[in-house]
Amino acid sequence: MSKQGKGYQVIIFDWDGTLVDSTGRIVDSMQRAARDIGLAEVPDSAVQNIIGLGLPEAIKTVWPDIHTDQLPVMSAAYAHYFVVDSQVGMDFFPEARDMLERLRSNYRLAVATGKSRKGLDRMLDDMAIRHCFDITRCADETKSKPNPQMLKEILVELDLQPEQALMVGDTSYDLDMAKAIGMDSVGMSHGAHDESVLLACGPRAICHSIQELELWIGTHG
Repeated sequence: MSKQGKGYQVIIFDWDGTLVDSTGRIVDSMQRAARDIGLAEVPDSAVQNIIGLGLPEAIKTVWPDIHTDQLPVMSAAYAHYFVVDSQVGMDFFPEARDMLERLRSNYRLAVATGKSRKGLDRMLDDMAIRHCFDITRCADETKSKPNPQMLKEILVELDLQPEQALMVGDTSYDLDMAKAIGMDSVGMSHGAHDESVLLACGPRAICHSIQELELWIGTHG
């Protein structure tokens, strides 16, 4: 693939719902953790809507009345279910791994995620994909999306400007944090937020599959 278009130097990916088909597993794990500590039942859509935020911010958004001492208990229960005790499958979206391997020949690649550092590191190693990324940022080592701090930190470390980067994500949190610093974005419709929500954030494009994303980058990136 030869670089064309705007000449992005780095492509920054969200993780859950963008590269990895994990939305169902996140919802299942969160609902089970909430039941464990006796929180009120909520629709799955309420949980799906907060995917992308840091875990404490996500829990407090869905259950604003949660007691302070319940938060670490629920966070630990969620992590347990997500890692070892969910029956809901999880893997890369079709072609995602191959796309990353091809893109890294021409672009620097990064991850900006609401996951914890421990959680992302586990998945990078379990899925044998760490080598594809030059830099990663997680919600528990900076500010949670949609605050753009994690994007700013990536740019500083790579010595790049916002116009040299592209953010790819499946939620308004991803696209809004890019917009806040003048960074282009592409929305992925196969994740947590509806296409209409993504369009309202002003991305350069909406892609409906990894294959469509790679074609768009090859043409416009």
